[in-house]
Amino acid sequence: MVKDIGSTGVSHRARAVAACALGAVAAWHIGPAATWLPPVRGALAPSLDGRGHADHVALTFDDGPDPASTPHFLRLLDAHGVRATFFLVGTSLTRHPELGRTLVAAGHEVAVHGWHHSRPWLPHPSRDLREVTRTAEAVRRVCGTDPLWYRPPYGILTGGRLAAARRAGLRPVLWSAWGHDWTGDADARSVRASVLKDLRAGATVLLHDADNWSAPGAWRATLEALPGLLAACRERGLSVGPLAEHGVGDVRARPFRPPGP
Repeated sequence: MVKDIGSTGVSHRARAVAACALGAVAAWHIGPAATWLPPVRGALAPSLDGRGHADHVALTFDDGPDPASTPHFLRLLDAHGVRATFFLVGTSLTRHPELGRTLVAAGHEVAVHGWHHSRPWLPHPSRDLREVTRTAEAVRRVCGTDPLWYRPPYGILTGGRLAAARRAGLRPVLWSAWGHDWTGDADARSVRASVLKDLRAGATVLLHDADNWSAPGAWRATLEALPGLLAACRERGLSVGPLAEHGVGDVRARPFRPPGP
C-alpha cells in the first residue's frame, strides 16, 4: 500500500492551525483575567486598579440591591454624610427597582456588575455583550442615570467582558483594597483589618452590600466595620466618595449629582 503523504501533511497542518486558533481564542478569553491578581493590575493597569486622587478613597459596594441589607447601608452612609458607588446586578435591580431609585435619590452612584452573577468558564462574547448591555439599559431605565463603570462578577475580566464593556460605553474598574467580607467567618474586625492592610491614598475599596453570592448574613460584618473604616480614612486625611469623584484613569473627577425630578 502506498501512503498518501500529501493528504497526511495537509491533515497535520490543519490540526496545527486549529490548535493555534483555539489557543488564540483561549488567550483572548482568559488573558485579561490575570488582572484579578493585585500585583498584576497594580503594575500594568493602575486605572483598572482603581487608583485615583491621592487625597481621596472611592468606596464601592457589589452584589445589590437587596431589600434585606442595602437599606441598612443607606442609613449608615447617610448618617456619616458619605456617598458611594454601588455595582448592581441586573436581575436584582429589576426585582427591586425602588431600591435602585432610592440609591440615586440618596446621592449614590450606580454602576454595572452584570445581569447574572456568573463565572465565565467558556468564551461567549455575544452573551457577554447582551448581558452587560442589558444591565446598563436597566440602570438607565430604572435609576434614570447613565452608568460609567463596569466591574465583572468575581472580578474576572475576560476578553468578552472587556469588549462588552467598551461596546456599552463603560469603563472597567476593579479595586485596590477589599474586605474579604463574603466569607462565613468574616466579622467587623477582620473586614476592617483586611481593608486597612491595603488602603493607600487614592485607593478604591471593594465591599458588599448584599449576601446573595456570599455567606448568609455576611453583609452584617461589613455594616459593622464601616464606621471604623470611615474614621480611619478621616484620621489619614482622606475624603471618601464615589468613583465619579475619584479621578480614575482618563475620567475627570466631577461632583456626582443624582438626576433631577
